[in-house]
Amino acid sequence: MDLYDQPGHLLRRAHQIAMGVYADKVGQEVSPREYAILKMIHETPGIDQVSLAGLISVDTSSTALSAAKLADRGLIKRSPSNTDKRQLSLTLTRKGLTWLNKTAQGVQSMKDQLMSSLEPKEQELLMELLKKFVHINNAESRAPFFLTQK
Repeated sequence: MDLYDQPGHLLRRAHQIAMGVYADKVGQEVSPREYAILKMIHETPGIDQVSLAGLISVDTSSTALSAAKLADRGLIKRSPSNTDKRQLSLTLTRKGLTWLNKTAQGVQSMKDQLMSSLEPKEQELLMELLKKFVHINNAESRAPFFLTQK
């Protein structure tokens, strides 16, 4: 089989391209994983680290480490959960919200650049197929997407 007919190789290349465009458009102050953490905390203030890990499909130890780094940099606040004192509740700080708002334009610019070579219908199809692929193969991931039941 030709290397360039292998989905794994093409997905790896697509990831490389996306990471390069992210660095150009968003910068390197916050990694894509950290951006996902900040974005999800903004959308679900007070989320605990385990639930957050499930929503962004990153293992819990990596999520906890990234959250600690973001807290050290003053972008999020971690505090004991009201429902389970063993869990940490995560919220954005003013600095974190400012950074998230500041980078929104870069993230949109990244999306625009990545999709610009495709026709609008192709863009829709690509996104539809990527979502389907990820959903169908979720269980194969080392950090599958999951929603916790509270």
